[in-house]
Amino acid sequence: MEARLGVRELSKLRWRCRRGLLENDLFIERFFRAHEETMTTRQAAGLMALMDLADNDLLDLLLARKQPQAGCDLPEVHEVLALMRRPRPPTTPERPTR
Repeated sequence: MEARLGVRELSKLRWRCRRGLLENDLFIERFFRAHEETMTTRQAAGLMALMDLADNDLLDLLLARKQPQAGCDLPEVHEVLALMRRPRPPTTPERPTR
């Protein structure tokens, strides 16, 4: 089993993941909401590699317009991208109570 991130490491990673494009921030925030409790050091390394990209290059990867290349073509990057690209589960509308 892979090591999970501690609270301090997770906080530093969240800070590092702040981006200039709102679209990227939306993908990243959804990823953290879904996976911060179980995030491994491997996933954190993949996320850090993605954060080294320019905003538009990152968005192209998140939208699957492109695939990782060169220094970013790593198994941990592909793992994180797959999690980030996963569609949000549909929400069920609340039923009014009678």
